[in-house]
Amino acid sequence: MHELTESELYQALKYAKSIEEDDAKIIMSQFEADQPQLFQTLFGIFTSIIADQNQDMAHLFMDLCFDALCVYQKSFGDTPKAIDDPAWMEKQAILLEAEFALLLQNRSVDEAKREGIQEHFATYKQNIQQMGLVKFLNECIDEFAAEQVSRVPAIELTQAMILLVVKLFNDLYDKPARH
Repeated sequence: MHELTESELYQALKYAKSIEEDDAKIIMSQFEADQPQLFQTLFGIFTSIIADQNQDMAHLFMDLCFDALCVYQKSFGDTPKAIDDPAWMEKQAILLEAEFALLLQNRSVDEAKREGIQEHFATYKQNIQQMGLVKFLNECIDEFAAEQVSRVPAIELTQAMILLVVKLFNDLYDKPARH
């Protein structure tokens, strides 16, 4: 897997946005069949964490997860099947445990600790592929939140969760270099 060029990312996003509803349902069904644990993590667990702060942002998050899925499929091929490594999601959960803890703590921490968490994510971002995709998705979150002030408090959490989504897709598609 490689970092997508601006042109590759544009083409993949164009593809993602052009998918009709019936085709989207097929893509989602296939993704759930191929990666049931990852599907549940993204569209169940992550979404419910965001919904606790703002339901609109949770819906946007699901749309952006779908866009990310389509970008990876268009750019790197079909989603690898879970049967190849049934313990993969468990390994990812262990690796991401610290990030989950930081995200959940981020809701109610003092300013000094919040700055430490933000610093951690800034460092984390430097080590992730597909930052062009993360940047695009974050811009979508910012634009959507700007439409209603009630969405603004969920921006940081939603963007942090999107970063984890891209990290998970990177790791999933980078499986030939298996963990």
